[in-house]
Amino acid sequence: MYIGAMKWLKTTFAVLLLLFITVEIYLAASDKLFVNYVIAGTLLKGKTGPDIDELNDFPSRKLGSHKPTAWPIHTAYGKVAPAPELLAKAMEYETTALVLIKNDSLLFEDYRGFGEVHQVSNSFSMAKSITAALIGIALKDGLINSLDDALGKYIPEFNTEKYSKITLKHLLWMGSGLDFHESYGDPFGWPAKAYYGKDVNATVINPDISLEPGIQYVYKGGDTQLLGMVLYKVSGKSVAEFATEKLWKPLNAEDAAYWSLDTENGMEKVSCCFYATARDFARLGSLYLHKGNWNGNQLIDTSFIEASLKAAPLQNLDGNAVTNYGYQWWLTQHKGLDVFYARGIRGQYIFCIPEKNLVLVRLGHRRASKTGDELPEDGKVYLDMALEMGKIKNYIR
Repeated sequence: MYIGAMKWLKTTFAVLLLLFITVEIYLAASDKLFVNYVIAGTLLKGKTGPDIDELNDFPSRKLGSHKPTAWPIHTAYGKVAPAPELLAKAMEYETTALVLIKNDSLLFEDYRGFGEVHQVSNSFSMAKSITAALIGIALKDGLINSLDDALGKYIPEFNTEKYSKITLKHLLWMGSGLDFHESYGDPFGWPAKAYYGKDVNATVINPDISLEPGIQYVYKGGDTQLLGMVLYKVSGKSVAEFATEKLWKPLNAEDAAYWSLDTENGMEKVSCCFYATARDFARLGSLYLHKGNWNGNQLIDTSFIEASLKAAPLQNLDGNAVTNYGYQWWLTQHKGLDVFYARGIRGQYIFCIPEKNLVLVRLGHRRASKTGDELPEDGKVYLDMALEMGKIKNYIR
């Protein structure tokens, strides 16, 4: 009986080993070894995908601040709070941080389950909006001649007839026509390969063209990664170094930020993976709310900000005109008010409501389900919070 059991175990082990070797050979042959890192970073840790607290799981580059400055405190700080039913709804989505800025002053903040005010969080796709801001800075500084420049002018691999029609503006609009096979539910898809793989730039080299450039909008992080490569080319610095000098320090960020890198070349994963605090994320919203000006310092040209917050003149895949996306910023309306916002896959948001001079940052672990590109239902909860608390009229200038 014992000998039979041992023989069965040895046979089972041999079969499993052969299966493992076969799978690894297939993954290596198809350039999909990154799937091992997907499994190690998710299933083996009891997760179904990436989360907001994985800064130490990857190498990163630090963005320091020159003169850290806290937000001015609103006179109503400590006197306002979200309606209990709204706060309860926010907690259902495992909200970790809420920060509300009104008229350039800190009106409300809450960090339930997050630790404390100086805790950084992954931004996920809010990093796309940060990357777009850096493109605007490079344009203002003359490092980029025009957004109508061909991508191939800056990245040699795209200086071919095949890609000749693709411009920087197309990338900002997500209208390049490039096919990166992007699917957030696919462990073999572009987001997984970019997040867990060793060479993020390699994921965007020599892609197929599935659509005519400048015609249709298709949301994809590969377009943003190409913008990051442009920034590296024109600045001669890492994206994080450029962002430190031209954005984080001028914004007088209160805390250091971090940008996760790939493991092979130390390239920033610019379509995601920017870590900062809720208070400092709010600075980016305020910068755009003030049309690129921060305390009298024009970091980004007003014309670029205005263009950023206009719907891309493209079509959706269903043939309708795009109404909700500009230069890597989302656009919507809520209760009759124009809203622009950055967002991440786990419900990270920077909401800006110009008419009310409000900026709301929400960070957390989950968001509501959605169909297509519309604002998920949880986003409407946070907007309701902002508008209700933002009714306070007595404020500090």
